Amino acid sequence: MGSVSEYFSSLGSGVLSLLKGMKVTGKEFITPKITECYPENRKEHVWPERFRAQLTMPYDAEGNHKCIACGNCERNCPNGTITIETKMVTTPQGTKKKKLVNYYYDLGSCTFCQLCVTNCPTAAIEFNNDFEQAVFTRSKLVKKLNYLPEKEEPEPTPEELAKIEAERQAKIAEAKAKAAAAKAAKEAAQNASQPEENK
Repeated sequence: MGSVSEYFSSLGSGVLSLLKGMKVTGKEFITPKITECYPENRKEHVWPERFRAQLTMPYDAEGNHKCIACGNCERNCPNGTITIETKMVTTPQGTKKKKLVNYYYDLGSCTFCQLCVTNCPTAAIEFNNDFEQAVFTRSKLVKKLNYLPEKEEPEPTPEELAKIEAERQAKIAEAKAKAAAAKAAKEAAQNASQPEENK
């Protein structure tokens, strides 16, 4: 007798559960549908300001970017998404500095954390809303962000080279003068202390 009552009890709870589920399904069945007209509304659709789709390196009207090849973005990326290739160049002032050669970005491993953007000291990179990046091979997701040819550092003129050399010689002479003055002061201090020691 107990097993029959347990059977009908479980049958009743099963029917109640089924009715609850059908109630939810019925509500959704008569609810007005909201359909995205993508891709027809691609031009009119407004993307949220914080939406991140792909890392880019903007160029100005003269074809220059702001990247100084410091490597902050590469070091702060948790997935190794960014790879920077650099070279050392000599500036017209005669100093050495890093210059960007290639800036590679792997969209396939990017987590869109934006650590690269927030740690860039010159705001050279940013995320855009271009999310349509479907490709057939993962290798096509590796993008070169500095797509324009890198401009070479201008060669210093003979006048600039002469000025740099003159400044260098002036610094050397100043350093030698300071060293000689310090040496003379040290010797004077030693000579002043010797008579006292002899007494």
